[in-house]
Amino acid sequence: MYPLKFQPILKERLWGGTKLKEVLGKPIESEITGESWELSAVAGDVSVVANGDLLGTSLQELIDKDAEKLLGKSVLDRFGKDFPILIKFIDAKQDLSIQLHPNDELARERHNSFGKTEMWYIMDADEGANLIVGFNKKVEKEEYAKSLEEDTLLDLLNYEQVKEGDTFFINTGKIHAIGAGVLLAEIQQTSDVTYRVFDFNRRDKNGNLRELHTEQALDAIDYKKKDDFKVTYIDQTDRVNNMVTCPYFTTNYIHLTADIQQDVKSRDSFTIYMCVGGSATIENEHGSAIINKGETILIGADTQEIKLKSNDAKLLEVTI
Repeated sequence: MYPLKFQPILKERLWGGTKLKEVLGKPIESEITGESWELSAVAGDVSVVANGDLLGTSLQELIDKDAEKLLGKSVLDRFGKDFPILIKFIDAKQDLSIQLHPNDELARERHNSFGKTEMWYIMDADEGANLIVGFNKKVEKEEYAKSLEEDTLLDLLNYEQVKEGDTFFINTGKIHAIGAGVLLAEIQQTSDVTYRVFDFNRRDKNGNLRELHTEQALDAIDYKKKDDFKVTYIDQTDRVNNMVTCPYFTTNYIHLTADIQQDVKSRDSFTIYMCVGGSATIENEHGSAIINKGETILIGADTQEIKLKSNDAKLLEVTI
């Protein structure tokens, strides 16, 4: 299976903008495109191959044809034929709603879904742009509920000013929001379960307030103050630098200034590359593809060796 590129699935959002086109070259015309789903097997939004002999084939069709070859035996044993990762680029022209995601147990019980652990890599940020990640102190459930009633929730939240290269790990239960002016790469469990708890009293184009999930969120929130979200990683050129390792994905950072070669025959997992800067050529024994900033490539688990070629590229490498 050669390196696969997929057609982006573009999503208009109330808070979206135009950076996906202006910075990443996505084919959008809307002024409020907030998300580009790069690799998805979510029902109704399944990615379709955009290159080579498999052009037009859906990700789910590839899995159904030969799941072990694409996913790897260990991934197939854990997740079955459900592709376990959802890859996005997100452009926030306005603040996103303040939200959180339930853990696997709660999501399975309530929604027959996985939970949603995720991470963010900041690709571009306007001056002064920030994220909301967690609380600024330990909060009791009753205090949190009262803050919603009195419209003082923002006083309890932790703000993090961001710049390009900053990386954040968002575990389930952690209250969070992407701030206005931020363009980022998102890696997450395959899940679209979100509990929205505050939306700045905004109205959609029809004048309606968006749905809030106040009651569902109460038992899903982690009320503790935790400084466990900012990811520290080494930027050693032409090396695989680990960023995040968790039960749902491992993400590495690779800053290429020369060609490197990886023996991956013992990985037993697919490999995803997101290009967050420059461009590179990615090769395996079945073919090659060029990846530019804002593009994503999937390498099947049947690959024995991966060659990465560039004199200036920044890649996120994702495996299970």
